[in-house]
Amino acid sequence: MAETIRNIRAVAAKELRGYFVSPMAWTMMGLFAFLFGYFYLLYLNSFVEESLRSMGGQFGPQPVNVNMRLIRPLLSNASVIILFLLPMVTMRTYSEEKRSGTIELLLTSPLKDSEIVLGKFLGAIGLYAALIAVTLLYVGVLFLYGNPEPMPVVSGYIGLFLLGACFISMGLFISSTTKNQMVAGTATFVFALLFWIVGWASDMAWPWLGSILQYLSITQHFDDFGKGIIDTKHVVFYLSFITFWLFLTLKSVDSERWRG
Repeated sequence: MAETIRNIRAVAAKELRGYFVSPMAWTMMGLFAFLFGYFYLLYLNSFVEESLRSMGGQFGPQPVNVNMRLIRPLLSNASVIILFLLPMVTMRTYSEEKRSGTIELLLTSPLKDSEIVLGKFLGAIGLYAALIAVTLLYVGVLFLYGNPEPMPVVSGYIGLFLLGACFISMGLFISSTTKNQMVAGTATFVFALLFWIVGWASDMAWPWLGSILQYLSITQHFDDFGKGIIDTKHVVFYLSFITFWLFLTLKSVDSERWRG
């Protein structure tokens, strides 16, 4: 067990170094910070204007909930940003290895397939965690000058993290099936978008099919996190989603080993 953990950590560290020694990680962090900051200023300005209007109401000052009016829609917009950015994180995980031929060295190493898959997954998760950490600077200002409720913020970030982990697990599998990074990135975005919008068709489908489509909607499970609700059924869905795609990735890597 100790050796397995060491091997996974070694693969994850290698992946993480690969991200940060190239301009990609820093470019993505800068882009994510810029886009998040842009939406942050928009919602902050709207929140301030609404607060000023509420102070002059005929029934006296009415409190405006900073969590509902600012933080919740802000995290919702962050989920849209990662829909576009995370495919760029996962598209090179296996595709670049196949294109450069280093996949053969990796598969002939004493590492197990599960260690390789989990290591690459944790490496991508590490970069994603760094992206999320950037946004804490903006939210920290709200706690410094305002009085938001901490629980909805914590649960919102947990939901955002799980949502991104789902995209990453799916992207790893797609990347393991092709040598072309652009194909991997585009396919990951398309599949993620399908799971994003599948719930929209639930109202037009038969009731039994609509409930299935709604359950498969990856954003449907994210909504409660923004409200401060950590429901086990949503956590189970996300963890099952991640496990499913990592399992497919494991089988894909195993088939690559046999073909090699």
